[in-house]
Amino acid sequence: MSSSKGPASKKATAKKPAAKKKSAAPAEPELNTKAQIAKWLRDRRVTEVECMVPDMSGIARGKILPTEKFLAAVDGDSLRIPESVFGQTVTGDYIDESDYIQWTEPDCILSPDGSTLRMVPWYEEPTAQVICDAETREGKPVPISPRAVLKNVLALYEAKGWKPIVAPELEFYLAAKNIDPDYPLEPPIGASGRQETGRQSYGIDAVNEFDPIFEDMYDYCEAQELDVDTLIHEAGPAQVEINFNHGDPLALADQAFLFKRTVRQSAIRHGVYATFMAKPYGGQPGSSMHLHQSIVDTKTGKNLFANKKGEDTELFHAHIAGLQKHLISAMALIAPNVNSYRRFVIWNAAPINTHWAVENRTVGLRVPISEGNARRIENRVAGADANPYIAIAASLACGYLGMVNKLTPSKPKEGNAYESKTHALPKHLLDALIKLNANKELAEVLGHEFVTVYTEVKMVEHDAYQQVISAWEREHLLLNV
Repeated sequence: MSSSKGPASKKATAKKPAAKKKSAAPAEPELNTKAQIAKWLRDRRVTEVECMVPDMSGIARGKILPTEKFLAAVDGDSLRIPESVFGQTVTGDYIDESDYIQWTEPDCILSPDGSTLRMVPWYEEPTAQVICDAETREGKPVPISPRAVLKNVLALYEAKGWKPIVAPELEFYLAAKNIDPDYPLEPPIGASGRQETGRQSYGIDAVNEFDPIFEDMYDYCEAQELDVDTLIHEAGPAQVEINFNHGDPLALADQAFLFKRTVRQSAIRHGVYATFMAKPYGGQPGSSMHLHQSIVDTKTGKNLFANKKGEDTELFHAHIAGLQKHLISAMALIAPNVNSYRRFVIWNAAPINTHWAVENRTVGLRVPISEGNARRIENRVAGADANPYIAIAASLACGYLGMVNKLTPSKPKEGNAYESKTHALPKHLLDALIKLNANKELAEVLGHEFVTVYTEVKMVEHDAYQQVISAWEREHLLLNV
């Protein structure tokens, strides 16, 4: 599909099974006032409301309130959460006290965004969920909140008369339940009673092996108005990809945030795990979050990446150049975990550099063939394990710096980008964090407070990982060194 407002979703040769429902329900009226929100909740007889904020890892943190208490808190400042939640690691630990996180744990105010109010479809009791902005007592955004970081980047674009359009593609694996973290994951058993052993890229029947899970997933997405499009089987065993229709970056980040939770719940309902780990299986492709992005003029709605003849514009090339220059420094933001760097393996469906080219999936930055009104760049570096708010903000920030500084990209790569075997991306999290902190331009766009706290969170996680002795070490070093 194509649109004058932005990028099209990736054209896939295998689509979701015909029995699946369309995911997008008719749009609800805007919920901008307490009265509108109250009516929406009471019409649906909602008894509880989950108030959520995404933390640095994209985990849903927050509070669950009875409906009447939630409504009483909407206009006041009684809906609070410690600001230190943004200094919490994926392991549940906290960073040390810093200039931005104090052990006194002052509260921030949760401000519900009515546009994100949705039912939670997997509960029997009528329950709603809403994504909140974290604000100071003075009503200003908490600068270390991932949602605020994305909003700040979008404000920079708006000031230039530019509106970004994005379309994420999220890959994930289904896996058999595994309660022992020392035991390797295994593919789940599908309808045939057997596990997948070979690669089934774009396989229709391979997707239908887990049809009940995907039926629930689509039903849950429809109930939450998550605008998902194509489902395809990817290269790994029980690995699938969901494409989102293109749109506003904040709305798409919200949807990706909710979608991850939705898929996990759909899988658990059927006794299976769904994981967005970047590399859950050794010897198999990792899971990415490819980001298609383009820019339109806020007044005319025209795609600024192509001229009237459908040719690339200088602004488009500058955007690509910004990604080429700054994406290496942004790696810790789009490949945020120690496991993330296992994905970047030559010849295994992941980029190892920031080359760009037209219709070439061996490069980090791919330009799909399209009409001028759908001209876009696909960032293929981001992992599925990334926080969608942070990943989209970082990718757009890199492109923004290229545009405002009028950078020039390299020549498009010809042929196979793996052949040079030049691994230009950081190979581990510590290297990526060092590069992030050295890039002052990127920190200026994303916010120095955010980059500081984010780095502190990831350093605590890295240090915790260093305490773990792996099975590989025990196998090869125990009796040999």
